Amino acid sequence: MEKHTSNRWVKLYIKRWLKAPFLTKEGEVERTSGTPQGGVISPVLSNLFLHYTFDKWMTINHPFNPFARYADDAVIHCKSEAEATKLFKSLNKRMKECKLELHPTKTRSVYCKDADRKENHENISFDFLGYTFRPRRSKNRWGKHFINFTPAISNKSKKSIRQKVREWRLQLKAEKDLTDLSNMFNSQIIGWINYYGKFYKSEMYSTLRHINKALIMWARKKYKRLARHKKRAEYFLGRITKQNPNLFKHWELGIRPTAE
Repeated sequence: MEKHTSNRWVKLYIKRWLKAPFLTKEGEVERTSGTPQGGVISPVLSNLFLHYTFDKWMTINHPFNPFARYADDAVIHCKSEAEATKLFKSLNKRMKECKLELHPTKTRSVYCKDADRKENHENISFDFLGYTFRPRRSKNRWGKHFINFTPAISNKSKKSIRQKVREWRLQLKAEKDLTDLSNMFNSQIIGWINYYGKFYKSEMYSTLRHINKALIMWARKKYKRLARHKKRAEYFLGRITKQNPNLFKHWELGIRPTAE
């Protein structure tokens, strides 16, 4: 009885959230369905809905197809193209029953090409959770190279990191010293490395070098003697990395300005 009452209250609260008016600059906007765009409760309601619409349904109807879902993105593993085609039809029908639809271009079958799967297919890569999964040259424990289907930071994630570094506007922080900058931004650099460096870490090195370029711009703004000398500013920072290689997390990985 207590559980039944609790479920009823949960349904009531969800119903209220779905019908709550959306506040704009012009005033309240009445809604009859869906979740408000940008609403703080929207991700929670969407995730709850997909838990039953997709997760539970997959577990019951396709127990031999492992899957991973984050928000409205999902990856499902199949053993053959025929199995993938059959599952796609089943999933498409399920979505329509729940008044949803699969993304017309993002929803596709991908062939996980590697040393054992050598066929030629149109789609051999996909993006998921900030990573690009595709065939890459890897090395086994004996030092022999082979082709493996592995993840690495995606181009979209690289672009996002570079944009974030530009937003730091280090060239306008000439009043700060390097220790200040480390205290301000090193935790974010550590976060990027810890997340995107889990697989194929070297793929993100070129993006981390963008941080050094921003630091060179900072040095040229801070010190008049370096203002017109980009290389000299790089050498200046390079000498500092030798004295304090742990000041920034990417310096610890060896991604440092040139010292000579």
